[in-house]
Amino acid sequence: MKRGEKLYIWQDPKWPTFRCDLSVLASQLAEVHRARGHLLGRLAHLGLAQREQATAQVLTQDVLKTSEIEGERLNPDAVRSSVARHLGLDFGALLPADRHVDGVVQMALDATAQNAKPLTAKRLIGWQAALFPTGYSGLKPVRTGGWRDDAQGPMQVVSGGIGRQRVHFEAPPAKRLGKEVQAFLKWFETRGSEDPVLRAGLAHLWFVTVHPFDDGNGRIARAICDLALARADGEVQRFYSLSAQIQRERRAYYEQLERTQKGPLDVTPWLHWFLACLLRAIQGAEKTLSAVLDKAAFWQRWSDTAMNARQIKVLNRLLDGFEGKLSSSKYATLAKCSADTALRDLNELVAAGVLQRASAGGRSTSYELRALTEPVGWAERSEAHQWLRRLKF
Repeated sequence: MKRGEKLYIWQDPKWPTFRCDLSVLASQLAEVHRARGHLLGRLAHLGLAQREQATAQVLTQDVLKTSEIEGERLNPDAVRSSVARHLGLDFGALLPADRHVDGVVQMALDATAQNAKPLTAKRLIGWQAALFPTGYSGLKPVRTGGWRDDAQGPMQVVSGGIGRQRVHFEAPPAKRLGKEVQAFLKWFETRGSEDPVLRAGLAHLWFVTVHPFDDGNGRIARAICDLALARADGEVQRFYSLSAQIQRERRAYYEQLERTQKGPLDVTPWLHWFLACLLRAIQGAEKTLSAVLDKAAFWQRWSDTAMNARQIKVLNRLLDGFEGKLSSSKYATLAKCSADTALRDLNELVAAGVLQRASAGGRSTSYELRALTEPVGWAERSEAHQWLRRLKF
């Protein structure tokens, strides 16, 4: 970038005075609000245990997918264990704590469960430090505890190998960061005239454009967006994952960001894409709720069947989306019991009709849930939450 050349949105003399055409966004915004209202209306009929289950599933997906967007794949079982530990839920055989995974979970929870707390520079710095507890991202050292500097040159988003690199974006110089972050935080904590959902989209764009940290800016921008949406919903629990939807549309996400950051201060196209992505995320949450309700219906169906604590824990893992096939050895690991006890528990569940053998006998035998013979209606589902209260998850 040549000296004096205006290539990025933050170089506009009127930055950060964003503009948008509300007439273009009106119908789309109304559709998002209808979907939010419908989802929150369904949630009003859920019991406490069901809401906790939905929150745990959404939070697990959110943590996994916000990291995948940045090319980092976390261990799903480690994330699930961390979420359960932080929410005080019993998911059975929890894995040992992982500092890195715990940091992402803590940031996500703080952004939503503590959404009423002011967003401050100290809080942002704390989030970034939680993402990199060792001070490294892989083998690369990461500056934590403060804003980035330009000691190694300007902050750039680059792709391609050596000799064929392409600069997608260059962030404001480090010397401007104090003023840039202060302006963002003042706007974020000042009640404005913008629709709260649009404010969430603007906050995401603004923060990721300033790019104040050495690393972790994308994940923190999405956490800020979740915080803004939680305030808009008036909820301390999340029942839809924007990050999961963004991960599904990752290429379009980065392309839209790049076009917007190299365009004018009219950010209507960015907000149009953001609202469409958010709508798909909210609509996708219906599947999560259905899974939670199906789980409640399952326990109602087998409420008269005697089961021990080990069997209940393992069945809950299956209902939550077990990775791979359930074998007697995996059962023993999850239930923390001997191989003989695991086989006896499994045979009891097969005899009762709760499980069925999915393959030939011997060491290759695996087990799966037996489908309900009759579909469960909404009325039966809505009553089923009482069974969840009797069980630990």
